Amino acid sequence: MVLPGPGAFQVVPASPEYRLRAPDASETPFPELLNRYRNLGAGWVDLRPQMELRIEAAYYREGSVRRSLADYLGTEVARFQVRPNGQLRLTSVQSGLKGPRGKQQPVQTLVRGSQRRYSHGRFFYAVALNLKGHTRSAVLLGAGTVGELDRLTMQLATDPESVCGGKATHCTVFPETCTASLDIEIVVNGAPRTVAWGNMLDSIALHPRHVEMLRADAGRLVPVEIDSSDPGALRLPLLPGDRITWE
Repeated sequence: MVLPGPGAFQVVPASPEYRLRAPDASETPFPELLNRYRNLGAGWVDLRPQMELRIEAAYYREGSVRRSLADYLGTEVARFQVRPNGQLRLTSVQSGLKGPRGKQQPVQTLVRGSQRRYSHGRFFYAVALNLKGHTRSAVLLGAGTVGELDRLTMQLATDPESVCGGKATHCTVFPETCTASLDIEIVVNGAPRTVAWGNMLDSIALHPRHVEMLRADAGRLVPVEIDSSDPGALRLPLLPGDRITWE
């Protein structure tokens, strides 16, 4: 068996899925590399350092009954960075409004200050919030411990109103006029960049002649041995903190 170089990852061609061989010789199929962050069946992703929560809210003229194009004011975008201690920090607010929003809630306040201070967060892309399942919204859960977060997740699945209803302290439900998504922070050719969660190496390195890559392992950055001429190898999913140099 050919092992990666000392302290290196290695992309291994395989069928039906390519694999990433770790420095300890364990192998993980590409589709499963993101699983330590998420639960696909439940539709959630755990927030980790070097991730960003992006919230884009649409606004309409105050008092308008129908959300028509004539009443559309534009959007505001807020970005929250996941800090090393797990807490959320507001890093930017961008406004594209063509008129005053009035009493409508500013995008940066959709995640309350108390919610940002939790050391563990879990983002749900869509949660059914009533018994008939007609209302589905993106949800952010926060907790002080992983155990508490797991308990809230189980409770959310069986009784969402008890977790997210009323004056919930651990839950943020994003309104229908809002889009919430996750980005990750990487470095490309020496420059910081944010890309969408779930993107692959070939979304960054377009038809490369050469690729070098570093990935975190046990608290250190180690090389990823990859054949830049193999399109299948370039389907490697990106993770927070990856460093990529390509030409």
